[in-house]
Parts: sequence; structure tokens; C-alpha cells
Amino acid sequence: MTRGRILIVDADASIRENVQKMLRIDGYEAQEAASCRVAIQSFEASRPDALVVAARLPDGTALDILAHVKRADAGVPCVVLARYEELDVAVQAIQEGAEQFLTKPVQLAVFLLVVDRVLENQRNRRRRLQTEAREARAEIDPFRGPSPAIRLLRDRAQRVAGANIPVFIRGETGTGKGVLAAWIHRHGPRSEECFLDLNCAGLSPEFLESELFGHEKGAFTSAVATKLGLLEVAHRGTLFLDEIGDMPLSVQPKLLKVLEEKKFRRLGDVRERQVDIRLIAASHENLEALVDKKSFRADLYFRINSVVLEIPPLRERPEDLTPLAESLLGQIAPELDKEPVRLSSAALGKLHAHGWPGNIRELRNALERAVLMSPGPEVGPEEFSFEPAPRGTTASAAGDGSLLETEKDLIRKTIEAERGRVGRAAESLGISRSSLYQKIRRSSRRPSES
Repeated sequence: MTRGRILIVDADASIRENVQKMLRIDGYEAQEAASCRVAIQSFEASRPDALVVAARLPDGTALDILAHVKRADAGVPCVVLARYEELDVAVQAIQEGAEQFLTKPVQLAVFLLVVDRVLENQRNRRRRLQTEAREARAEIDPFRGPSPAIRLLRDRAQRVAGANIPVFIRGETGTGKGVLAAWIHRHGPRSEECFLDLNCAGLSPEFLESELFGHEKGAFTSAVATKLGLLEVAHRGTLFLDEIGDMPLSVQPKLLKVLEEKKFRRLGDVRERQVDIRLIAASHENLEALVDKKSFRADLYFRINSVVLEIPPLRERPEDLTPLAESLLGQIAPELDKEPVRLSSAALGKLHAHGWPGNIRELRNALERAVLMSPGPEVGPEEFSFEPAPRGTTASAAGDGSLLETEKDLIRKTIEAERGRVGRAAESLGISRSSLYQKIRRSSRRPSES
């Protein structure tokens, strides 16, 4: 991986050649343009990490390029090169967002130092934003617990985190697939770049395509402005696509092109743009079965499952329940502005007797409600509203009927807790509104209607 991609914009071919040569020696990838028009086209197509722009060009000034760049991505740094008589342009460029300016003739040693500095400042800003985001959303350790299944998952994840290859995470809803994906990013080669996630469930093909690839102004009726897609924003970082099994067939070949050729087009645009991302995908569904049904492309399936990590459901690792609950309590109490709390032995017994069809997400929701309702520092069994399942009972052992009853009961109680607000209930359960409506209709049918 290079130190970064720099776009050099200057009408003087000798300056472009000398600067390009020095950048490449120093480990950078360098591109060049001789005019504003070509520079903007190159920027849109390849999205460089920084620009070095002459103050005046045959068809405009550095201000024209700077305005376009800052509208598209305010985080891309620009360095302006100016002769003495062009300093007014350079000063105005600094006022409008350029990071630095240098006078011509350029001292190449100073130039390299400035480029290194502006890129390091850019990385520091990204690190700070990521740190703030992580602190704002305290994440669960994906390997919390002593079970053999979790130890195996940790070992496999540690081996693949450092490899710059796609990863597919398989697991039931609520098992923590997003948490594991974020952990892989933080421990991978792109940890200093951004991590973006998108849940594909319930999204229309048009909306999903716009979210991923972006669109040009006027591409469709409501496209009143150009929009960057997640692929562009995640350039050099990681994109996590949850529930990829729900991705519409019309979008799948376009994602495959990104993975194989590192190219894509915005909606309404004819130009191809380069992008470099690491993909982490996840699904609770059996993708092999979807491939057999022709609802998921076989070529995309084989492309994304270079490495498969499977998160076991919570009911299959009961020894992890207590450390998980205690860890979650340590996060939940401060978030709810409560004093530290603990679970009574009776409360732990009730937790262990439950089947946890919603896995860790359901556990967290149950603990949040219990902490809110608890009058003191100890949470008792009476603070949990679900009915305990017999100890040792799993969903597979209980049979389809009891699993459906458990799901029906969970949906009913969640809707009651959210005072009938279906959207909030769907969010609490971790499913789309349409999926929740389908489950409600299915659970209300008589046996003869099934």
C-alpha cells in the first residue's frame, strides 16, 4: 500500500515531472493534470488523498479547484504553489480552506515535508473522529466469555484481521456481527481510515444503489444535489454490509465489479471512478441456499466468502452469559445516568433459564429495562419481564412450535414496551419494519392458514 495518492496540477510540464518524480521516490502515487478541467475530472475519477495546485492555470485558478474539492470532500487537503505575483490567490486559497502554500521555485525537500505534514494532519483528524465515535458508542468485546466456541472465533478473527481480504460473518440476528466487523477493522491494516456500515435489509434497489454508489444531480426526480456514496466515503477504509443476503439482484453485479475491478459509477454518471475498500459482509441467512434459489449471485458469493467467521448463538454458549451480562451492565448504568449495579444470584438464574432467541441484542435490551426499573444497586429477577425457558432448552431442541411462541411473545412484549410504536419496536428487535409486520401477520394466523 502506497503512502498516499497525490494529484499535481500545474501548466508547467517540468514542474509536474520533477514533483512527480520526488513523490514517487518518497513512496507516494502521483498523478498530474495541466488544467482545472482535467484536474477536476481526475479528482472525481480517482479521489486523491491530497492535491498540489498551481495558483493560476490556463482555464482558471486554484480557487476553482479548491471550491470543487471542498464541496465533494472537505477532508482532502490542498497545497497551493504560487509565484510572488500570485500570492493574492494563495492567501485567498488559505482563507477558503487550503492547508498550505509554497512559493515558486519550489524547494523539493520543503515540499515533501509539507506534503507529509498535511497528510499526517488529515490522518490525525480521522483518528480523532474515530476515537470520539468509539467513545460515544461503547462497543461490546466480541469475544467476551470463556466458551470454546468464542475462543475459536477469537483465534480465527485474529488471523484474518491483518489480511486485506473480504470477510464474511455468519450468525443469527443479534449475535454481534457488526461488533465483530468493527473489531476486525480496528485490528486490520486500514484501522486509521474510516469504517462505515450499511444494513441491506428492507432497502429498495434504488435507495440501496444510491447509498452505495452515490448519484449525480438530476439522476432522478429527487436528486437535487450530487451525493457521495458510501463507497467513496469509505475509500481506503472498510465497508461493512450487514444482511447482504437481502441485497437486490440488480445491485449485486455492481458490487461485484467494485470488488474485482475497484471501479464504479455514480447513478446518472458515465465516468468510472476508482475506489479501494475492504469489504466485510454479514448475514443471518444461509447464502448457499440463496444461491441455489437464484436469489443471490454465485460469483458474488464466492467473492465475499474468502474467509467465513461464524458467531454461535448465545443459547449454545451459556458459560458466556454471566460475563457478557456483567460487561453490559458496566456500560448501561453510566449511559442511563445510574449508579453501578449488580445482578443478584436469582436474577442470573432467571437469565440462564431464558432461551435468548434475540441473542446479545435481546440481552442488552432486557438489561436496560431492568436497570431502569431497579430501585437499588442490585437487580433482582422481578425486573426482567420475559418468562424463563426450562434450563438447557435450546431453540433447536424445543422444536419449531416453541420457538415461534417465544418469538411471538417477544414481539408482543416489545410492542407493549414501546407503547404500540411499531417502528420503535422493530428498531429494538433489530429488524426492519416490514419484517416485523410480516412476523406479526404470520403469528396471528390460525394453524390452518399456515
